Amino acid sequence: MRDEKKRPARGCLRIAAWAFGLLGLLLCTVATAFAFLPVPQDTPIPVAAQGGGARQGDAATTGLQLEWPPLPPVNADRAALGRLLFYDPALSANDDMSCATCHHPDLGFSDGRQVAVGSHGDLRRNAPSLWNVAYATSLFWDGRAASLEEQMLTPLTAENEMAADMAGLVAELEDIDEYRQRFDAAFSDGITEQNIASAIAEFERTLISKNSPFDRYAAGDFNALTPAQRRGFDIFRSAETRCFECHAWPTFTHNTFHALGVPDLDPDNPDLGQIEVRNAADAERGFRTPGLRNVALSGPYMHNGRFATLEDVIDFYADGGGTAFGLDAVDVDEKVAGFDITPQEISDLIAYLYALTDEPSDLIAIPDSVPSGLPIVQHMENPARAQVELAVAEPYSPESREPQTLTVHAGESIQAVVDQALPGDTVLVEPDVYTQSVYIDTPGLTVRGIVDGDERPWLDGENTRSDGFNTTGDDFVLEGFGFRGYIGNAVLTTGAERVTYRDLIVEGTYGDTDKNTIYGIYPVECTDVLVENSTLTGIADAAIYVGQSHGPIVVRSNTVYGNVTGIEIENSTDAEVYDNHVYENTGGILVFLLPNNPSKVGYRTRVYNNLIENNNNPNFAKEGAIVGLVPPGTGIMIMTADNTEVFGNTIRDNQTVGVALTSLYMVYDRDTEFDLGPLPENNYVYGNTWENNGYAPAGVVVDLGIPGADILWTGEGWNNAFDEPSASKFPPLLPERGWPDPLKRLTWRVYDIVIGLLL
Repeated sequence: MRDEKKRPARGCLRIAAWAFGLLGLLLCTVATAFAFLPVPQDTPIPVAAQGGGARQGDAATTGLQLEWPPLPPVNADRAALGRLLFYDPALSANDDMSCATCHHPDLGFSDGRQVAVGSHGDLRRNAPSLWNVAYATSLFWDGRAASLEEQMLTPLTAENEMAADMAGLVAELEDIDEYRQRFDAAFSDGITEQNIASAIAEFERTLISKNSPFDRYAAGDFNALTPAQRRGFDIFRSAETRCFECHAWPTFTHNTFHALGVPDLDPDNPDLGQIEVRNAADAERGFRTPGLRNVALSGPYMHNGRFATLEDVIDFYADGGGTAFGLDAVDVDEKVAGFDITPQEISDLIAYLYALTDEPSDLIAIPDSVPSGLPIVQHMENPARAQVELAVAEPYSPESREPQTLTVHAGESIQAVVDQALPGDTVLVEPDVYTQSVYIDTPGLTVRGIVDGDERPWLDGENTRSDGFNTTGDDFVLEGFGFRGYIGNAVLTTGAERVTYRDLIVEGTYGDTDKNTIYGIYPVECTDVLVENSTLTGIADAAIYVGQSHGPIVVRSNTVYGNVTGIEIENSTDAEVYDNHVYENTGGILVFLLPNNPSKVGYRTRVYNNLIENNNNPNFAKEGAIVGLVPPGTGIMIMTADNTEVFGNTIRDNQTVGVALTSLYMVYDRDTEFDLGPLPENNYVYGNTWENNGYAPAGVVVDLGIPGADILWTGEGWNNAFDEPSASKFPPLLPERGWPDPLKRLTWRVYDIVIGLLL
């Protein structure tokens, strides 16, 4: 009896053992799958497509003469055929419209209308210029087409545009002897729908404009621009207007999308832009940035032709874009922040835009006839041409001599002496207060402030001027100056190689967001940068910002305090940040990779031997600025960048986090499409000294319910590593460099599931 009573209990135990065994097997199977299944990784971007850096041509000596993007050779036979098709109304259903109807050569290859006209009346958007369209990386205002061939077929076949029936069109062209012969000569398969589009696209690729007065100026003819155009160029490239950040030479567009807040023509039927075709980052009301070549000839302007004149466009930007029309500032691109500009400065800026005009006579010539025999567009008067022709500078005779040392005496103009300098010269500046902005395009200059104890030359923007120094020349050295009262940048350098900033003092006005300096030292799209032994405070974005640049980049032995961000390396490669004292900022050091920029990568930054402490100041960034999202109390933040090393630093008393590693998914939804890899990959944090970080977290960290810590990882990027046994962490278990890859992938998958549920 006793044995029989035990049998059910033993049976239950066996069943339980089997159940636990099956559960264990299931868990092991899941863990194995988690450890060995493929994990999300960014697709590598080829070096040729990464962007950023100086991008100069072989003969260039300044950041103005940049190398044009490469283009495939044009097939002459196809281009000649495409030219005839471009002007031939036979391509439209009613034989009454050609491509040239909306893209007229005398109107900047636009049509002079607010919105284009199709077969049934007005269309939705303005007809964009075709000048330099060969360099566009996407077509249409919303970027829906990836090639000229793809773009061409849309207006050709759209019912409300040219409305062509392609089968009927092919048959019609085959009945025309000249077209049949030309297609047979240009294509092995004669007249086809695709060959029609290819021929027109090939002609459009010939519409290149690159010999304007600006191009001659960029090549070293510094008299190629009139005095008004020189002044206008200085306004165009200032940090106050920020025109150059989206309309960068040589194409005068970065081919990116921006939300400007241009008012709708019909508020009841809003045009939402790129978001209508692609869920890209910042795509709502985002439109492709057009190039500015021959812009004086192609008004009206904007995606819907809302502004009739260039003056209207400038007024729109000066008012802060769409914010003047009731849009929330966070919906408008942060570069469109508004600015103060006088009537004379508007006139000068427009004069500069005239200097982007170059119409090769063979490209604007209209054929005498087309093979169909149908009437074609005729030449038209464009009043803007006369204005452009009046803005012509005198020829330039370059001077040659041995390098000299020139001196700016107290009370004199730095700009006047710099304008006399030639490559290789040194300009010495005596201690005094200079209320001016200085623009330098000459390469090979050293501009040195004479420092005598506490005395040095100070540039004072008087809370009205945009930039202290604004430079493009290669081999540029700036040292020994103080800056205060500039509302853009203390020092801005664009597109140059081998740039050194040394022993500079920059003082913003802490907390005054209307008049504060946005950036202190700001090299952008440069190659080979050194920033050392400088002190910066009171900056509303980054005190030292190196963006869209290629290494070697060295930022060392600087003191940065009282800024929103102390040091920022953004969308740049091969940077070394060391021996800096970074304290009492909102965020100490940022290593960011952000979308919609000319550089699509950010990798191999090394942050070491810095003292990063007490970065707990309130965030006083301008509304809408991405840096405004950085929570007070951030020591170091790595966002989306790859192969970053953080080691040997002392990181203490930062109330939110010592080091945060996160991705663009902290800013954008997870289904957003990006023009770069959104995951932070292969970053490594090790060997730092930690003390009292994360004791009172703030900002988004609190919003997510995450505790403060020495190290915070939001879980993206399976191959990041943290060898910091003494640091507090969130999550509490972080992958280390020595872990096997399967264990790292398993850890990542668990955190990814948990974080996905939290977010």
